[in-house]
Amino acid sequence: MFSRCKRYTRRFHAAVAASNPPSPLNPTKRSKNAPPPASDTEVVRWNKAITAHMRHGRMAAAAAIFRRMPRRTTVSWNAMLSGYLSNGCFSLALRLFDAIPDPDLVSFNTMIHGHVVKRDLASARRLFDQMAVKDTVTWNTMISAYAQSGLVEEAREIFDRTPHKNAISWNGILAAYVQNGRLEVARLLFDSNSDWDTVSWNAMIAGYVQRRRLAEAQQLFDRMPERDIVSWNTLISGYAQNGDMSVATRLFDESPSRDVFTWTAMVSGYAQNGMLEDARRVFDAMPKRNSVSWNAMIAAYVQCQKMDQAKELFDVMPCRNVNSWNTLITGYAQAGMVEQARWIFDTMPQRDSVSWAAMIAGYSQGGSSEEALQLFIEMGRYGERINRSSFTSVLSTCADIAMLECGKQVHGRLVKAGYGMGCFVGNALLAMYCKCGSIYEAYEAFEDMKEKDVVSWNTMIAGYARHGYGKEALKVFNLMRMTDTQPDYVTMVIGFVVNILQALLHYTCSVGVLSACSHAGLVDKGINYFYTMHRDFGVTATAEHYTCMIDLLGRAGRLDDAQALMKDMPFEPDATMWGALLGASRIHRNTELGEKAATKIFEMEPDNAGMYVLLSNLYATSGKWGNVNKMRVMMRERGVKKVPGFSWIEANNKVHTFSVGDMLHPEKDKIYAFLEELDMKMKKEGYVSATEMVLHDVEEEEKEHMLKYHSEKIAVAFGLLNVPSGRPIRVIKNLRVCEDCHNAIKFISVIENRLIILRDSNRFHHFSGGSCSCGDYW
Repeated sequence: MFSRCKRYTRRFHAAVAASNPPSPLNPTKRSKNAPPPASDTEVVRWNKAITAHMRHGRMAAAAAIFRRMPRRTTVSWNAMLSGYLSNGCFSLALRLFDAIPDPDLVSFNTMIHGHVVKRDLASARRLFDQMAVKDTVTWNTMISAYAQSGLVEEAREIFDRTPHKNAISWNGILAAYVQNGRLEVARLLFDSNSDWDTVSWNAMIAGYVQRRRLAEAQQLFDRMPERDIVSWNTLISGYAQNGDMSVATRLFDESPSRDVFTWTAMVSGYAQNGMLEDARRVFDAMPKRNSVSWNAMIAAYVQCQKMDQAKELFDVMPCRNVNSWNTLITGYAQAGMVEQARWIFDTMPQRDSVSWAAMIAGYSQGGSSEEALQLFIEMGRYGERINRSSFTSVLSTCADIAMLECGKQVHGRLVKAGYGMGCFVGNALLAMYCKCGSIYEAYEAFEDMKEKDVVSWNTMIAGYARHGYGKEALKVFNLMRMTDTQPDYVTMVIGFVVNILQALLHYTCSVGVLSACSHAGLVDKGINYFYTMHRDFGVTATAEHYTCMIDLLGRAGRLDDAQALMKDMPFEPDATMWGALLGASRIHRNTELGEKAATKIFEMEPDNAGMYVLLSNLYATSGKWGNVNKMRVMMRERGVKKVPGFSWIEANNKVHTFSVGDMLHPEKDKIYAFLEELDMKMKKEGYVSATEMVLHDVEEEEKEHMLKYHSEKIAVAFGLLNVPSGRPIRVIKNLRVCEDCHNAIKFISVIENRLIILRDSNRFHHFSGGSCSCGDYW
């Protein structure tokens, strides 16, 4: 479209210069031999031809006629003006408007509408204010423009000034209040006028339906002097979407007439409420279907992950559109069938931004990070406008693999795209910085968010907690309580109780030892949060809350209190709770309690390799090597395999992955030589290997050798060699960091004077100056 407009720009100037009618600004003289001026009948015929050509997109032909006209009227100019606007050539329309000798009311109204379509309300208002004479169309256009842009007060100001209000004026201001959620004001306005048409009644009902206020919608529906099919469809779809299919069905049966939208509302309602057979029954009974009907039924199968039935329906669909293809892509991706999703993506005749976003999300959610990033790059190369969903998915991918630099580049593109920092994209950006270990940049992103929802607060609270900044987590939570945002169930489970209680203990550990009596105030504060959350927020404690409390008490050394809490719970302890108790038993070397917890875990989750390893560590630290061997035999007999540990680091725009004793990396010789130097320096500073962590009864020297080449140490060494001085070294590990590596990295942070940020499977560790942000708790 833009290229067509550009081609006609020169022709436009030529047309204006070629034959403007005489005017004070452009005086011309007709030669003696010139033909007489065209008759009114001829001008009307040419004007109709211009309009017809413009209606069919033939701007060149319209411009040619306009250029050849010996005489033009204002109607001629208006025909060209509206034609350029309807064909998307706003710049040509604007130049033409400025050249009109005597613009009339239609000229001004047409140009104001053009500015409104371009969302340039300031220019529209300037033109509006310049008009000496306005008609009802002028006033109504401005009311509608402000209403659609959410500027309700401005819309009301124009409405109040309108000298002659008609039904469109009243409907416009009513719609402004309804569309922007100001239903109480809309209702007052509605009740102040008894002469509303059916459109206004429907708008008011729709406003109540959209906000699930069905009782008030029903009340208005019952009072309507005259209903049309839109009235019935609005209420039917409202009840259906709210899950009340019995009322929706009754209204459907009572409806005096039904169209395709009535039937489709029932299909969608049954589908959204998981009533797949009823949805298909209604679909099969439909006298006529459109693409929306077919897509609703396909979406119903997709929602229930019945992809075979969805594909069968798609294959026989006579009126596929891009939404049909997108629904199938989304369904396959959500079902983990990424290859099928990609096949659909590759074979669809036309894609839109939703198609790309769905495929990127499929790769991201399926763990195919490289493919997600590659497709995101291709999306930009194809010239497709990157939407919010695509940005969110790729930011999530960067977060999952901790590619901070890539995430920053996406952040830059996000800003250039002009999306700002709304909740949807802002939350993804916030999570990316938190998961990539850049908690300070996360807080900057949090502060930049103009609007924050409960997810924003939860993410920031959880981020601080996982990074070991308990005081900051509590501070953000308290700030949240001062706003209109109320903590929800997720806040209490993830963002508040689970993370805040852990954060309290992190802080407890950071100031000293794991002694309940030394820091009873902080632990008791956490317990107080647990017991008052129902009173303060109406949230009943769930298994996640109790697990956190068991962990809190156990880690603090209050093992008896932890066991007592497990006995008093309203439900039986699960494997996660016993796992928390086993972890606490290892810390405090309580073998008897650890064995009891492990026995319960093995009954519930016999394949949980982590618990076997945890109990083995407890036996090893207690010197019970016979029991360590028994655990190894038990794992082998039950077919339980320990998950191999990996660590990775991003350097020079590439992710480098290491395993224990890695011999595949091209720089392995350089890395190991550097590790040997570091080991000597650490021992001079007092470092002693935690050989009790080795689950093999071998000589101490061999144990030290086995500990030296753990994956996280190799990754840190690689980072020291490749990440420029002054920048943090960020390492990610798929398992929890072992005690020896944790201690060693503290020494390395002092010796090398570097900030080292390690993300393990449980939390973040910020090593600096010989200490860790976790306070040796993980």
